[in-house]
Amino acid sequence: MNSGHGMPRSTRQYPTLIRRTCLINMPSQSTHLLDSLDSTLTAWLAERDVPKFRGKQIRNWLFEKRAADWQAMTNLPQALRDQLTAELPLWTSSVAKHTKAEDGTEKLLLSLADGGQIECVLLRDKVRRTICISTQVGCGMGCVFCASGLDGVDRNLTTGEIIEQILLLQNLLAKEERLSHIVVMGMGEPLANLDGLLPALEEAHREDGLGISARRITISTVGLPASIDRLAKHKRTYRLAISLHAPNDELRNKLVPVNDKIGLDAILDAADRYFDVSGRRLTYEYVLLHDLNDQDEHARELADRLSGREALLNVIPYNPVAGLPYETPTLARQHAFRDILEQAGIRVQFRHRKGNRIDAACGQLRRSQQEVFALE
Repeated sequence: MNSGHGMPRSTRQYPTLIRRTCLINMPSQSTHLLDSLDSTLTAWLAERDVPKFRGKQIRNWLFEKRAADWQAMTNLPQALRDQLTAELPLWTSSVAKHTKAEDGTEKLLLSLADGGQIECVLLRDKVRRTICISTQVGCGMGCVFCASGLDGVDRNLTTGEIIEQILLLQNLLAKEERLSHIVVMGMGEPLANLDGLLPALEEAHREDGLGISARRITISTVGLPASIDRLAKHKRTYRLAISLHAPNDELRNKLVPVNDKIGLDAILDAADRYFDVSGRRLTYEYVLLHDLNDQDEHARELADRLSGREALLNVIPYNPVAGLPYETPTLARQHAFRDILEQAGIRVQFRHRKGNRIDAACGQLRRSQQEVFALE
């Protein structure tokens, strides 16, 4: 295991990531009904002289009653259900794998219409029911320890593909369970796909959608200042989580290669502007890697960075990924790191890892399945 001064993964892989990033604006093969549900349904119903109120019934079935298909919408005439089934596909993905953990975590690996695969997760924690969704096929940020970005990014997901994840995960809930929180922390960089993401979150927020408050929706980013500023101007002020992973640019450039063109100062300045507009406390994420960013000097420097900011530091001990050389710090090292931060007055929490046995970390399930297919 190398120290923080030298990375075991060669930077020669990064040009590949950049080339793959050029593909992100490629659309999926077909238009998704959920890309623009209201306008598509309104036009489709009008062309067939179907009363407009059927559109509201369909919306209610999808978001409130959790219908799995058109035939489940029993207050629609059978002939209309048959026509919808034949002409308007409700889902464009298929479940390639569905895994469950003892702690209630469930993960879906979805195969998309164009052959790509994405992951999304349902997490159960006491009364909370949180879903974690993806925004891209792969990821172009190149974080060296992350399974999602090992093969770069293929494309952005459409609004419909993002909404579909939300609804499919909600459909895993028992009747007495209710979806309470959404975190956009799955595959991809959410702020690189705001055009697809924001309309999807609007559907989740709408009263005739899922009715989830903006304060219960968190968007995670490695830190793209221009996109953070754009998000600050949006009518909804969602919670923002920024993945730091290092307290200085020298180390962060190695762990998060895109930082070389951005810099921590610019990211933190944009985060401060977002806080000024939204008034919502920001979360800073920090994946703790054995012998790389977990030393006492890293904790002290991180505390200096966050001092005086209204922020929560969320430390995530690394979840090992097959094929990568990174390791989880010892419990003693984790405790020492935490003690330094708390003594400096930083609000800190260590995230309890859920779903370890089902490859619940971002990108792991997709990669494990790719390896299985390669061996077959």
